Amino acid sequence: MSNAASTLFKPQVGQSLTWQSLAWQALAIAGGVCVLTASSYVQVPMQPVPITLQTLAVTVVGAGLGWRLGVVTVMAWLAAAAAGLPVLAGVTHLAAFAGPTAGYLFAFPVAAALCGWLAERGWNGQALGLAFASMLLGNLVCLAGGAAWLSLSLGVAKALTAGVLPFLVGGLLKSAMGAVLMKGTAIARQPRGA
Repeated sequence: MSNAASTLFKPQVGQSLTWQSLAWQALAIAGGVCVLTASSYVQVPMQPVPITLQTLAVTVVGAGLGWRLGVVTVMAWLAAAAAGLPVLAGVTHLAAFAGPTAGYLFAFPVAAALCGWLAERGWNGQALGLAFASMLLGNLVCLAGGAAWLSLSLGVAKALTAGVLPFLVGGLLKSAMGAVLMKGTAIARQPRGA
């Protein structure tokens, strides 16, 4: 691996939040669950899958909290949904994990892990292009999971038409928004006067 490539995948000091106190981590998880829940309720109804801000929230939570805490946060949110809490718009309890959106839900922890892992290696807003690439990869993971699940009931062609194509432009926009949010976070974390 070249020196430049090894730098892209080398963990950056201070990017993971797992060094924080357990109380701080619990608050971060609770805050992340609130963000994920709010993102579920911002939606454009479509069939078979609505457009929401969930992929934006999942990728930003993963990148912002790091891969471990990001995955725990997304899993806590999904567990709350499975328990019947109103954290997903339109679908409650275990039905969400068997309906047309299930593939996206199953992909969310993977997307959060990927974005968190990349953020811990510098794809975190310090370089806007890398942050955008991270968010885009996270969105693609979600689309792949959603399409794979939909293909079981609709077939591959219809799954791509209904579960991927309508979300490509939104995925690009949400990736750009996520990168800008991560850039803002990176700027806010800089020491004053630096």
